[in-house]
Amino acid sequence: MSFELSLNTGTTPNLNLQQAVEAAAQAGLTHIGPWRHLIEQAGGAQRAAAIIKEGGLKASTLCRGGFLTATSKQAQKEAFESNRKAIEEAATIDAPNLIMVVGGLPSAAHILGGSGDPSDKDIVGARDRVARALDQLVPLAMDYGVCLVLEALHPMYAVDRAVLSTLGQALDLATAHPSEAVGVVVDTFHVFWDPQLQQQIQRAGHERRLVSYQICDFNLPIASNALQSRGMMGDGHIDFAAISRWVAKAGYRGPVEVEIFNDEINGQAADLTLGTMSERYKSLVLPHLEVAAGIQQASAIN
Repeated sequence: MSFELSLNTGTTPNLNLQQAVEAAAQAGLTHIGPWRHLIEQAGGAQRAAAIIKEGGLKASTLCRGGFLTATSKQAQKEAFESNRKAIEEAATIDAPNLIMVVGGLPSAAHILGGSGDPSDKDIVGARDRVARALDQLVPLAMDYGVCLVLEALHPMYAVDRAVLSTLGQALDLATAHPSEAVGVVVDTFHVFWDPQLQQQIQRAGHERRLVSYQICDFNLPIASNALQSRGMMGDGHIDFAAISRWVAKAGYRGPVEVEIFNDEINGQAADLTLGTMSERYKSLVLPHLEVAAGIQQASAIN
C-alpha cells in the first residue's frame, strides 16, 4: 500500500517511544519516524526495535544524523562517531532512511551547544566539509543497508543548522554516491518556496533519490523560536496539492511523515494531534498523491 501516514515523534515531544507507538497505532497509523533521543531513552536500539514491532508499526525514518561542518579534527571525529552510531541504530530498528541535517557555520556552532571558530563564516568551505564527511560515511551506510537522506532546510537555518538550502543542492551533493546510499527528502516546510522545486523533484525521481516525504505547513508570523513555526497542514501557506502531485509523479510511493514543531500543537493531547493530522492528511494531501500516482501509472502503461 502506498502513501501510508507516519508520525514523526517531533510532533508529539511529550511522549516516550512506547507512548508514541501506542498513540500512532491507536490512530490507525502504520509507520513512525522516531528521534534518536527516544531510542536512547527506550534502552537502546534493540529495545526500540522491539517496541516498534510489538506495536505493529514500521519505522519510516530515523531522525537524525548529520552536523558535519566542524573544522577541528576532534569535532570531526566526534561527528563521525555520532553518525556511525546513528547508522547502526537505523539498521537495528529497520528504518531504511537516516535523515541528515548537515550542519551550519562554525561561527554559529555555539547556538546548538557546540564549539567553533566565531570568525569562520565560510559557507563554501562548510559545504566542502559536508561532502568529505559523506565520503567517509557512505561505505558504512551501504554495509548496513541504510540510506543517508540529505535534508535541505529553509534558508533561515543556513547559519546554524544546514548549509544546504535547496533540493538541487542536496541532489548535487548526492550525485557522487550510489542512489541506494544517499537520497533526499522533500520537507514541505523547508522547500515549498523554491522556484525550481518542481524540476528538482522530477530530477530526484529520475535519479532514484527521492526516498522521503515530510509534511507540515508554514505558519506566519514566524515564532520567536523559528523552529516552532511549523504548522498543521491547512493552517498556513503551503500548496500541498501541487507539491504532493509533483512528488507522486516523480515516482514516490513511500510513507508520508508528519513533522510539526509548534508550541501549541506539541503541548496538546496526542490523540487530538493525531486525529487532526490524519483528517488533514486525508483531505489535503492524500487525494493529490493518489490522483497523480494514477496518472503516473497510466502513463507507464501507455
